[in-house]
Amino acid sequence: MAQKQLTSEEIFRTMTVPQAVRTMAVPAVMSQIIVLIYNLADTFFIGRTNNPYMVAGVSLILPLFNVCLAIGSMFGTGGGALLPKLLATEQREEGARVAAYCLRLGLLTAVGFSVLTMLFMRPLLTLLGAGPNTYAYSRTYVLTVLVIGGIPTIVSNVFSNLLRSLSLAREAGIGVALGGILNIFLDPLFMFVLLPPGNEVLGVGIATLLSNLISCLYCLLIFCRRQKEIAVNFLAPAPEKENRKSVFTVGIPGTVGALLFDVDYMVLDKLASGYGDIALAAIGIVLKAERLPQQVGIGLCQSMVPLIAYSWALKDYRRVKEIMVCILKAGLVVAAVSITLYELFPAQIIRFFIAEPETLAIGTGFLRVRSLAAVIMFFCFFVVFLFQGFGNGRVSFWLAILRWAVLNIPMLFILPRFLGMYGLVWSQFVSDLLTVVISYFYLWRYMKTWEQPSAPA
Repeated sequence: MAQKQLTSEEIFRTMTVPQAVRTMAVPAVMSQIIVLIYNLADTFFIGRTNNPYMVAGVSLILPLFNVCLAIGSMFGTGGGALLPKLLATEQREEGARVAAYCLRLGLLTAVGFSVLTMLFMRPLLTLLGAGPNTYAYSRTYVLTVLVIGGIPTIVSNVFSNLLRSLSLAREAGIGVALGGILNIFLDPLFMFVLLPPGNEVLGVGIATLLSNLISCLYCLLIFCRRQKEIAVNFLAPAPEKENRKSVFTVGIPGTVGALLFDVDYMVLDKLASGYGDIALAAIGIVLKAERLPQQVGIGLCQSMVPLIAYSWALKDYRRVKEIMVCILKAGLVVAAVSITLYELFPAQIIRFFIAEPETLAIGTGFLRVRSLAAVIMFFCFFVVFLFQGFGNGRVSFWLAILRWAVLNIPMLFILPRFLGMYGLVWSQFVSDLLTVVISYFYLWRYMKTWEQPSAPA
């Protein structure tokens, strides 16, 4: 018998908080894990070549790929935080216009991103640290995954955020997971079967492009067929001015935070390249290996946003606090388990990607240090996503500026003066610790106003 499709009101309002969190979080977390696996798959299969230059060439593209995702998240996050509020206040027609508006802007921006990446590829790759041994590999990967594949990647990101905000977390998760699972199977097919030796990076790029395209088409199909909450017309008029502003008010800070995150990675790659291509390959592997607690934490926080936004619109502050506590507990458990595994088995984790001795030795040391930041990194994600649920993009914006521009990026230059290349990996822990202290003090003050007659809306 077919499973009954739950409405947003049932999930966001009627269910107990633990039930609602499970309903939204399990698909979101699973999809993020699949995203992690398929991102790691590229590095894993290329690592089978035992060519550190090939690994470094693909790994240093991570910041540019994250820029692609950040652009999609602008409209997905902005619209995704607004839609539950419109549903809570029975503004379904306006919600349909908001969804269509976000999708149109996402598509337009995706085309612009692909064109600009193509036009400025050489300076971008040079800025990221590509050298004589890695440039050709990086260029091939960018052409397939970002120039051609950037459009479906950005649009599917918008789709998944909007579907989640309409209580279709399972469908959004399937869409993301579909692309990831396909990529895992297509990588070795194109690398080792369909293309001749020497074209491994091209094979990985084609596999990733096709996977993201199919994921995007699936999300489009779901959006067209499962419009239980709002009937979206992609050619609908623009929403009201206040709601257009709200999309950008929440979306832009999230994108700025993601872009600053990418700038941090670019600076990290550039500084790591100064210690040689082996160190660059090692840091690239570590940045992917550490993504497990990050992706799970992001999935938990993504699932929290529509739940928080719906209850916030109804001024149900008791339920808001219950959701916060539930997500925090889950995130801390995940972070603690991850730190334990990374500290006990760092060499085995790095060897999963590459067995080259020097890269393995450096990567093992790097991973032990970076893993210590898992708990406080989750705290940072939590506060930013929480204020997105509140619809308070201004706070998210300044927290992003504080975390990346004021603290983390300067630390990348300061700490290596005292700790050598290991200062590069200690920077995350030190800067995030300071960010958490400041942001949680602000959150504590913000929460004290909830019980007052003029509590924020």
